[in-house]
Amino acid sequence: MSLTLAWLRHDLRLADNPLFQFETPPEQLLCVYVLDRAWLETLPGLEAARIGPARLRFLWESLIALRGELLRRGSDLLVRVGDPVMVVAELADRHGASQVRVRRDAGRDEAQQVHRLAERLGEGVALCQPDSGLLLDEASLPVPVAALPGSFSAFRRRVERAGAVSAALPAPVTLPPWPEAAPRGFPPLGKVCSRAASWTPDKRTAYRFVGGEAEGLARLDHYLWQSGAVARYKQTRNGLLGADFSTRFSAWLAHGCLSARQVHDAVRAWEARHGANESSGWVIFELLWRDYFHWAARQEGAALFGPRRLPPRSDAFRAWCEGGTGMPFIDAAMRELAATGWLSNRARQNVASYLVHELGVDWRLGAAWFEHALIDFDVASNWGNWRYVAGVGRDPRGHRFDVLWQAARYDPDGAYVAHWLPEIAVLPPGSGRHRPWTVAPEHFALPLPEAPGQGGQAGARQSG
Repeated sequence: MSLTLAWLRHDLRLADNPLFQFETPPEQLLCVYVLDRAWLETLPGLEAARIGPARLRFLWESLIALRGELLRRGSDLLVRVGDPVMVVAELADRHGASQVRVRRDAGRDEAQQVHRLAERLGEGVALCQPDSGLLLDEASLPVPVAALPGSFSAFRRRVERAGAVSAALPAPVTLPPWPEAAPRGFPPLGKVCSRAASWTPDKRTAYRFVGGEAEGLARLDHYLWQSGAVARYKQTRNGLLGADFSTRFSAWLAHGCLSARQVHDAVRAWEARHGANESSGWVIFELLWRDYFHWAARQEGAALFGPRRLPPRSDAFRAWCEGGTGMPFIDAAMRELAATGWLSNRARQNVASYLVHELGVDWRLGAAWFEHALIDFDVASNWGNWRYVAGVGRDPRGHRFDVLWQAARYDPDGAYVAHWLPEIAVLPPGSGRHRPWTVAPEHFALPLPEAPGQGGQAGARQSG
């Protein structure tokens, strides 16, 4: 009897998922997700786990939703906590799998795990690694991964000349049955991480993320068809407060509850009815950026992450994590991140620049903290963006933001900083909220780093 084991990772959906597409269906299907126990262990230097409570809760919600969809189609899901390679290899051996399917991911650890698995699988067990979740797969890239252009612009031009993006595949109506002897289900989240089980976003958040394919599709429907916010995206994408200034698709894309092709198809359908505009095109543009980060990560391999061991935490890094630098625009963003698990793109760029270029902290610590804190952590986009800001990636120039200039442009009345910093809310609206040490020096000290004449200025202007 033929049995396929589908090892799920960042692909927690049924639609447009090659793991569930069969030319000749196997007689049995075993679907398994393994939470890597190493993600729950405190990293030296970071003093936090790789996966924080916000992301872990979203992940568990996504797994619960996925199991429900699998059960409706005659299958099921097994979730384990442990070493993914050992768990998958043992299940494949015990239940006589003839094939193991796993998405090809960009991360160093993910690639190493698949390599280890290939060495452990028994003779005659095929290992299938499809590309999944992106606009393009490797076969449709305009150039080999090894020859990927050094700039996104060059990559985009080649992709646009190459032709259309393939349409997303529909979800299967039925799936092969579950092996009778195989275990199923998963442990309650409270036994895995009590903090994640009890985690809820701060009541000040404008939007609450809930994991699962249906929730991702509902957000897509709301943003395009119900609110029509996609028509204004180019103008609102640098916003800081509210639910619809951003698509917020990133959490479902990162966990694979949505694929980039599903978003692409939905935007093109909206354009067919309402007409394409600069804003709808910008959503596609950013999906292509996401693809570029993925392929760049595949090309760079371990070099994407720098030296494996993180440096020790400094007082400056600790203050940045806790939202205690004294620079309101930075502190508001870091407190929002801690309280909600999410941060706007504009805020991410500013806090990254401040940590690296003003506080002089190793960029890898910032990238690792985002991996811990973000609900929408994506290995390629996160580490690629941090390298971009630090100037250690494909663009060696680095990107240093004048935080006070940025604050004045994107939060002119100080509404954002007052929203997340109660101590700032008592100050009158205006630029003084971003420079409280000039308005009330008896209550507010100069921000870190305190340097004569620095006064909180943060380098050369970057408005992009």
